[in-house]
Amino acid sequence: MSNALPSILDQATRTVAEAAVPASASATTGGVAIELRDVSKAFGSGADRLVAVDGLSLAVGGGDFLCLVGASGCGKTTLLNMIAGLDKATSGTIRVEGQPALIFQEAGLFPWLTARGNVELALQLRGVPRRDRRPQAEELLGRVHLAGFGERRPHELSGGMRQRVALARALAQDARILLMDEPFGALDAMTRDLLHDELERLWRELGLTILFVTHNVREAVRLGERVIVLSSRPGRAVAEFAVPLPRPRRLEAPDVSALASVVRERLGEEVRLHAR
Repeated sequence: MSNALPSILDQATRTVAEAAVPASASATTGGVAIELRDVSKAFGSGADRLVAVDGLSLAVGGGDFLCLVGASGCGKTTLLNMIAGLDKATSGTIRVEGQPALIFQEAGLFPWLTARGNVELALQLRGVPRRDRRPQAEELLGRVHLAGFGERRPHELSGGMRQRVALARALAQDARILLMDEPFGALDAMTRDLLHDELERLWRELGLTILFVTHNVREAVRLGERVIVLSSRPGRAVAEFAVPLPRPRRLEAPDVSALASVVRERLGEEVRLHAR
């Protein structure tokens, strides 16, 4: 274990203790890209009313990489849908700078289109002239290391390659904000590790803002600049951890494992509380 690890863990824990409001974030130099104030979401009414998200406040700075972790049913997907504009909050306010792109666990590619065709469709919807779509699509596929695979249809691609196409399609929307809902959860460990590297590279090269939802605590520590723990239903932000670990990081690294254990213990407290 690194000699620097105790001070790293202390720094992460101190960040939680000093936070005036759990999950509040100071704006980075890029300003605030996503801001939620006292956001709640309920489904149904009367005795059947179900509160999925309750009074959640959150700020994501431009260029930030923020990970959300929580047990199943804590409102993570509902939260992303509201930020993306696919659903409306019952109360509270949501402000997003620009149009975000939402990436799910399933790539959601159109099976009758090629990889390039899926990316070109996003360019078309954005209003890019026909003559410019193919070269731009090829360039975007190259960015995600799929040069030469443009003519393949989704069923001819591996799961990891399909997620790369989904990333290229998100970039084709000219989105500077990526909302990612457990995008690597269905992939094998080796493919997931490769895509962690690819996502981190794109985040750095393009200055993206990423809000990444996962139930995998170690993945959150591997990727994020900050990790926020959500309570079991209804979803509330209950803890925030800074991740002051140098990059590049590896899932199996002792410092990642140690900090993930701290975060996992806090998440476990919430799960046990809900189980009682």
